[in-house]
Amino acid sequence: MAKLIGNAPNQVPTNADLGSMAFEDRKNYATTSSPIYQPYRNIIINGDMSIAQRSTSVASITTTGYYTIDRWNIILSSLGTWTQSQSTDVPTGQGFAKSLKMDCTTADASPASMDRLFVEQKFEGQNLQYLKKGTANAVSTTLSFWVKSNKTGTYITQLYDVNNNRTISKSYTVNVTDTWEKKTITFAGDTTGTLGNDNSHRLSARFYLGAGTGWTSGTLGTSWGAGVNVNIAVGQVNLADDTANEWYVTGVQLEAGTTASDFELLPFDVNLARCLRYYFRTDWNEGGAGHSLGGGFWFKGSNTNEAFGFNQFPVRMRTNPTITAFDNAGTSGRIHRAAVGDLAAAITFAGITQQGLNAFTSSGNVVATNPNMYVCRANVDAEL
Repeated sequence: MAKLIGNAPNQVPTNADLGSMAFEDRKNYATTSSPIYQPYRNIIINGDMSIAQRSTSVASITTTGYYTIDRWNIILSSLGTWTQSQSTDVPTGQGFAKSLKMDCTTADASPASMDRLFVEQKFEGQNLQYLKKGTANAVSTTLSFWVKSNKTGTYITQLYDVNNNRTISKSYTVNVTDTWEKKTITFAGDTTGTLGNDNSHRLSARFYLGAGTGWTSGTLGTSWGAGVNVNIAVGQVNLADDTANEWYVTGVQLEAGTTASDFELLPFDVNLARCLRYYFRTDWNEGGAGHSLGGGFWFKGSNTNEAFGFNQFPVRMRTNPTITAFDNAGTSGRIHRAAVGDLAAAITFAGITQQGLNAFTSSGNVVATNPNMYVCRANVDAEL
């Protein structure tokens, strides 16, 4: 180690000395010339499917919505009935514990023209500015993921620019039945159509599972261009054609560049905090073991039909959230008072910000003494 302190006492190392030093593992050292090694390179949030706040399994899905895995939305238009779940079926030896599973429970072997089903994640424009979209320096992106299905054949992935109605689609093939396979797809950068630098939905990454002829009867649009429906999902198999069909995905990564790096496995708490920006749900426990919305002492207002409280959200939300409250029995729009039970009085909210509730009130005779404790469960939603 003498070279590290120079050639003699009180000397610093020379350029020649430093040039002789070698690092064995380049991946531990992020550099501007090696962007794939930069932290937080994955544009996808919760790509390992480890966070599922809403539920771990939901059956009888026939409409669009967020159901189980955080940040993953289903777009479903009249193409079968589905169960979505957080599965423990994962590729061996890759560091994943969970996957997203889509299971067909009511088949539709003959979809109408505009029927379709895909799983997507939506992105804020302010998180994508480094892609330089809409400029001569637009950056390519690479999508990598692990997929498994009993139905082999061609599947379609798509990037959709909501800002400018521009799209690009690429295909991949499930080659072997019921076997985990890793897929890598590169999308060219788009020199047309800048993305808004804000917290709104500006881009989506989509995985198609089925589509009618209104989406499949043209020529697959493998270059960026204005959205033409018939060119979006050409060649896509119909996963809805049999109730035996199922599809799994995990390890989803979308990153700048033309090379797929190893999946960026974040600590669970970091991944959860990123998901909480878009959605969180609270539990109720009168003994204080659970986190409830508005837990703590509330005070009556100018009359006995009002109660006031406050709540700070665990993280700053993407935008002012929509809040759906429940009492302990699960009845929406209701409140619970300690030692008394669920109250018929409806609860409404005021002063909602990205950081919390400044105050909320409940109509009805809810305050018997001052102070008292009132709590409710809630879904707090700021999803794109």
